[in-house]
Amino acid sequence: MRLAQRHRLRQRPEVGSGKDLVDRLSGLVSVFDRPELNFKSNAAEGDDLLGDAYEYLLRHFATQSGKSKGQFYTPAEVSRVMAKVIGLGTTTDARQTIYDPTCGSGSLLLKAHAEARTLTGFDLAVYGQEKDNATSGLARMNMILHQCPTAEIWRGNTLATPHWADGGGLKAFDFAVANPPFSDKQWLSGVTPSADPFGRFAHGVPPAKNGDYAFLLHLLASLKSRGKGAIVLPHGVLFRGNAEAGIRRSLLRSGVVKGVIGLPANLFFGTGIPACLVVLDKENAATRKGVFLLDASKGFRKDGNKNRLREQDIHKIVDVFTTQRDVPGYARLVPMAEIADPRHDSNLNLPRYLDGSAPEDLQDLDAHLNGGLPGRDLDRLADYWKVLPGVRAALVKPGARPGYFALTVAPAEVRRTIFEHPEFRAFTGTVTAIYAKWKATYGPKLAALKVGDKPKPLLHALAESLLDAFRAAPLLDAYDVYQHFTDLCAASLQDDAAMVCEAGWSARPGGRGRPGCA
Repeated sequence: MRLAQRHRLRQRPEVGSGKDLVDRLSGLVSVFDRPELNFKSNAAEGDDLLGDAYEYLLRHFATQSGKSKGQFYTPAEVSRVMAKVIGLGTTTDARQTIYDPTCGSGSLLLKAHAEARTLTGFDLAVYGQEKDNATSGLARMNMILHQCPTAEIWRGNTLATPHWADGGGLKAFDFAVANPPFSDKQWLSGVTPSADPFGRFAHGVPPAKNGDYAFLLHLLASLKSRGKGAIVLPHGVLFRGNAEAGIRRSLLRSGVVKGVIGLPANLFFGTGIPACLVVLDKENAATRKGVFLLDASKGFRKDGNKNRLREQDIHKIVDVFTTQRDVPGYARLVPMAEIADPRHDSNLNLPRYLDGSAPEDLQDLDAHLNGGLPGRDLDRLADYWKVLPGVRAALVKPGARPGYFALTVAPAEVRRTIFEHPEFRAFTGTVTAIYAKWKATYGPKLAALKVGDKPKPLLHALAESLLDAFRAAPLLDAYDVYQHFTDLCAASLQDDAAMVCEAGWSARPGGRGRPGCA
């Protein structure tokens, strides 16, 4: 076969033959020996230009190829969320392992591995399996380009012939992540659930034409007794009946389901339907008293024909999920007793427990016909009146009819009245003081950047400190402030900081500084 391949190579007109072939290939190899293509120093900063470029091409290939090739790539933002919610940033042992039974091109596995390595310094062992021959090759190449040459990626059908098995049972891992094909109608190919040698179907057998729970059960069986995992699945797994309802009840009774995170629609390549993350945790299963439900379906930005999670969306999801705190309409810990109540019967459909719908815009016909501001509309601004009670009094007064109000100033003067009110000036002063304090603390650190410094950790610290500083700001969403800063970093600040750390910076007297003059 090798001789035949070499013969075909010699016959290809684009590479020539004989001495021409040797010269062309030698020239191609020599291109990569050029000093300007040596990215070792960049990799030392935590970057990986070749690996990131390869990942960029994979993402855009998935975008352009649509449904046929989009299944093998998990959006980086979703991968980061999955890595964080299963606790990879808190790993304490370099011998721990990460596994993906449907690894595709390996993008999800790599993000999980990078999370542990970045935050803990541990280079955890990576394992994966992918049934598509070409895609498994992409995964192996992806691992090498991202400095994970020891990662073990195996080609094969995970459900029918799982490679990672030892002593007749499945190999157990500390962490597992997966983005399997949605609603696989041929998952039973090569699988006999009633005689499964790995005992994966103790909670029940999924429907023959829908393999969503088959992959979840495999992932669960592949975790150690204290293992943690997350899997991407369509929302149907939360509420579908019959066999899937039985599996869901059994899983909830066992306590292994830690939480569910609802994601925006049109986020994944190959499908526009909304998906969710089911987070599994065996460590605290015996004492688990509820399931943490989080609806993040409304937090995203448009990116071409797809939706993408913003930095603020990722941060908020991870913050709320890891702290398990209740946020009205967004997240709450739902007791097992409530889920098992006959009204719900183990149905985990998020709208049953989280009302994230926007308030209905009710039109007051009496106000339209007879004038006046409905008191109900003013009450909707209660958060503002708590901070600025005097502003309401300066703008409106009781009207001629009960429940209706009238403006005390002309409509054109409303903005000026608000901006010049002492309470609003005090509010802006509070916000300005928060920013000034943050700037006084972290501004000098940014200005002190010099050649040889590492800008990424500093910019990360700046973003986190800004988020923490503005949590106390009234009326402002600290995550919005955080997003503004991360957008600035992406647009210019990270490049400027990298340039300063590479070439230096010198300020000209009476003028602006210029790079490269240190």
